[in-house]
Amino acid sequence: MNTVIPIRALGPQHRERVATHLLSLTERDRYLRFGYSASDEQVRRYAELLDFERDEVFGIFNRRLDLIAMAHVAFAESEDYQGCAEFGVSVLASARGRGYGARLFERAVMLARNRGVRLMFIHALTENTAMLKIARNAGARIHHDGSESQAHLQLPPAGLDTRMSELVAEQFAEVDYQLKKQARQFWRLLADLQEIRQGVRDGRHQAAE
Repeated sequence: MNTVIPIRALGPQHRERVATHLLSLTERDRYLRFGYSASDEQVRRYAELLDFERDEVFGIFNRRLDLIAMAHVAFAESEDYQGCAEFGVSVLASARGRGYGARLFERAVMLARNRGVRLMFIHALTENTAMLKIARNAGARIHHDGSESQAHLQLPPAGLDTRMSELVAEQFAEVDYQLKKQARQFWRLLADLQEIRQGVRDGRHQAAE
């Protein structure tokens, strides 16, 4: 039985967290994610231009509410290609080997189906074997063209199951996020209290001297 991983939808209020996540990628990981060695300025520009109303952006947070993995499903602006979308993903090196990329792709497929997408595209460097493996395991057709590869996956129409799955997944992720947020605030409160208590003790010792 697969462990349920909370994947939370991201919005404009998370733009800085998205930028922080992408800036935390190694030079090699940036190269694989964007297809070129993106500079800090280019990464920030990408985060600033994310259209959260048109596209779907979602991610996985750790207990400290650091964004450790995120995905971007970009939908075509042209009406002629409304049935198409492109998937991109990034996972911090410290969070590798947990299947986050595959889980994010599963979520992307569900969201895309619910929005009427029939073809999901993945543009990746041929050397990005992890991304291409995810696409291949999902049944995508992959075409290699030298250093670059293009994968496309045909999606079945959405049904009641996909819509219900999306609602349940979103609710679960929101509850998980709020619990992590409360826990972080609680531990910060305890840390502040410890500092106050230590200050009181220090003050008593000084007064007694």
